Amino acid sequence: MATATEPVHGPRDSDPTIGRLVADASRDISTLVSKEIELAKSELKVSVKAGGIGIGLFAAAAFVAVLAIIMLSVSLAYFIHWNGSGLSLHWAFLIVFGLYVAVAGLLAFVGVKKVKQVKAPEKAIEQGREIPRALQGKH
Repeated sequence: MATATEPVHGPRDSDPTIGRLVADASRDISTLVSKEIELAKSELKVSVKAGGIGIGLFAAAAFVAVLAIIMLSVSLAYFIHWNGSGLSLHWAFLIVFGLYVAVAGLLAFVGVKKVKQVKAPEKAIEQGREIPRALQGKH
């Protein structure tokens, strides 16, 4: 019973070594990461530009809204004055001022109540604490 075995050949000069394979993989990963960063930067530039334009438009809209509120305030005061047959003009403007102070106070009160409801993300913090144990193989 004769068995044919193929002779074992040593590594050829053209075969890569483990060190060379690791160096190539490390270089490729580094290149991949840098290309991903470049892609993210280019995408962010487009997003930031669009976001900046959007913020500018919101600021312009807010400015026009402030002008509209000023005009509404003056018209409301003149409506209360009603061509001299209503309250005096200084009382009319004082009433409008009081109205805005009351609205500001109400908004501040509701805002403080909402801010007090803010809590730390407890579930996310707890999961974050579990990561080192999970990486070590502990449950």
